Amino acid sequence: MRAGTLVRLSLAGNRTDRLRTALTAGSGALAALALLAAATVAAIHGGEWVYDPADPARRSNLSPGSSQYSSALLAEHGLRPGVIFALVMLALPVLALAGQCIRLGAPARDRRLAALRLAGATPGETALVAGAETAAAGLLGSLAGYGLFLLLRVLLNRRTADGKLLLPTDVLPGPVATVLVLLLVPVLSGLIGTLLMRRVVVTPLGVVRQIRDDGPRPWPGVLIAVGLVLFAPRTLHLIPPGWHVPDWTPLVMMGASVLLVVIGVVLGTGWISYTTGRLLRRFGRGPVTLLAGARLMADPWNGSRTLGALLAAVVFGAGTLGYRADLAADFAARERFDQLTDPQYGRYGPAFDTGFYFGAIRLILVAVVLALVVASAGILVTFAEGITARRRTFAAMTAGGVPRGKLGAMLFWHTFAPLLPALLLALTAGVSLIRTMRTEVDVSEPGPAGDLAVVHMPIPLPLAQLTLLGAATLATMLLVTGAGLLVLRAGTDLEELRAG
Repeated sequence: MRAGTLVRLSLAGNRTDRLRTALTAGSGALAALALLAAATVAAIHGGEWVYDPADPARRSNLSPGSSQYSSALLAEHGLRPGVIFALVMLALPVLALAGQCIRLGAPARDRRLAALRLAGATPGETALVAGAETAAAGLLGSLAGYGLFLLLRVLLNRRTADGKLLLPTDVLPGPVATVLVLLLVPVLSGLIGTLLMRRVVVTPLGVVRQIRDDGPRPWPGVLIAVGLVLFAPRTLHLIPPGWHVPDWTPLVMMGASVLLVVIGVVLGTGWISYTTGRLLRRFGRGPVTLLAGARLMADPWNGSRTLGALLAAVVFGAGTLGYRADLAADFAARERFDQLTDPQYGRYGPAFDTGFYFGAIRLILVAVVLALVVASAGILVTFAEGITARRRTFAAMTAGGVPRGKLGAMLFWHTFAPLLPALLLALTAGVSLIRTMRTEVDVSEPGPAGDLAVVHMPIPLPLAQLTLLGAATLATMLLVTGAGLLVLRAGTDLEELRAG
């Protein structure tokens, strides 16, 4: 297939296809914007703490190169990786939203692919066209995101009263990093589109979706357990003393452990959905729970696909709340130590503003909230698309005497029955990552008489904050479900039974 033909076929389609392209491009633009912002922060130089031997007070000073920024998160070299990590994590749910938008209008796309097969296209060419559709939308989104990035760079070029920059508008990411970011979104979009077609067989007479008969297994729990073990600092102590370990090993282990836990939670939702469906079919009473259980067992991986980005954001949010509790306990222990000891010998309290650290954590929580909103938008798109794709089935059930209220209740059970245990798993896994580091704080220092003064303080579980995060997630899903059910009324119109 020639490249020009592939481009024309990837941009063809009806109004729904154009809407899918627009939504995929929009989410790709937001993802590219977040990744370009992360690359910009990575392009900042300087800010390392350097010991000054000429200073009589033996203090360390920041190396030149980043003193023009008002925020220490940008000025200090050791704090910038946290900003980069937060921006990259913010891009992940946006990329997941692009994956949800790819599924919009799937029935019409399947019919178009079947028409291509009838016209003589091979199965590989139809899969290539499906991947090219999403890649083209992702490329449009990347270019739009780059233009928006350049525009915001001019609009947000603001300085404080002392002349320092609020944002790094004086630097740009390197050309290699820029090209990689702009290509990352369309490549990932194309891979997601191809991955969604892996169990789809396009024939000249229609589309056949291959479904596994056996249900999911609880093996994702192994990924969560391995991730928790890798995150624990005591795991590094198991390395033999004679082995040379690079300095970046702890960071790689922490990143890999977080990734394993998130993947385990997302994939574990498939097993949770299947098990919940079995329980509903066995113990359910009435058509609502029986229908919901049957749908969960028929497609248990729907929960992983739909709720993946939302649960990933919850894992990061729970981990951030756990770290905030750890940091608060550490500061409280140091303050208590100062109160109990002679300042001349036992001064151990922080000589810095603790509000700076809590302010950085609040920024991460804001990013988590934005990720939850973006993930909820993706769920709404999927929810509405699922109702639209099954509108003839729902219309036939309504014509057969099933009330619309029963159908709405069935969709409610189908959404929230697996969501509750999956949400609990995400909250537990996220806070457990931080709890593997330590569960108590010990502050000690020799006293004037040579004895050892010790303050021991346990780190409490942030149950109130975790409950608030879980309640906010459930409230968001209630709004999404309510908005999606508005589509159900149109989807159950008896006019949908007419052959289109």
